Amino acid sequence: MKSLKTLALGFLLGSLFLTSEANAQPALEQLWKAEGLNVPESVLVYRNGKTNYLFVSQINGDPGAVDGNGSIARLNVSGEIDELNWVTGLNGPKGMGAFEGKLYVADIHDIVIIDIKSAQIEKRVAVPGAQFLNDVAIDAKGTVYVSDTKTNKVHRYENGAVDDYLLKAESANGLKVIGPNLVVGAGTHLYLVDKNKNRLQIASGFAQGIDGIESVGKGDFLVSCWAGLLYYVHLSGKLDLLIDSQKEGVNTADIGFDTQTQTVFVPNFAKNTVTAYKLSVTP
Repeated sequence: MKSLKTLALGFLLGSLFLTSEANAQPALEQLWKAEGLNVPESVLVYRNGKTNYLFVSQINGDPGAVDGNGSIARLNVSGEIDELNWVTGLNGPKGMGAFEGKLYVADIHDIVIIDIKSAQIEKRVAVPGAQFLNDVAIDAKGTVYVSDTKTNKVHRYENGAVDDYLLKAESANGLKVIGPNLVVGAGTHLYLVDKNKNRLQIASGFAQGIDGIESVGKGDFLVSCWAGLLYYVHLSGKLDLLIDSQKEGVNTADIGFDTQTQTVFVPNFAKNTVTAYKLSVTP
């Protein structure tokens, strides 16, 4: 029998009757590795009709430095670099989200809004008190959420204004919107925050601080930790470690996931590469 916590999570995630089984076996198969990037921190899968790209944020320096060295690369979904410096003039760009033709980028103190068609920066939205903006998630109405790892906050940007949406979220980093709910990686804990800001812990016990979060359906997630860990997280809270490349010094930063092809894209940060893996889950 499923636990009350699992049933509650299933309900909130909209997967009450499609919940995964904890004994399902996930596995990864490496597909390709893209080289020649400049400190890639985050990968975003962008599909718009026949337009299919991977956007990769490139820090190209100190992650917290306002140095103008950061940029966004554009790759095709097979890992070939289409434009290494598709958009330039950023500082320490990290997490990204897309909505109605705009790309929203967390850039230390600002949310940078880029018009995707023209590849031009349209606006820089300063976030009051921000110290280290890190990840971005956008809901179906276009509300933008951005985490600040140093201030332990999640900010909200809607109707042209920024406010503090979530406080005391320790080392807040990875974000993912699931319907009306926000999934937050805070330190070594994964939380679901409902529309009333109630927090329910999905999982804990990650060996390092959470970086990227992607939903793979049925209430399950892929979660990366920057130091070199990638986990499959079951709805029950069970963790399956898929990658541990800490000893090799291969980072696993803010991952992207293509639901159409079940491909996970892992930015390797200091190695200046992005590695793609095919995800399979055996019942």
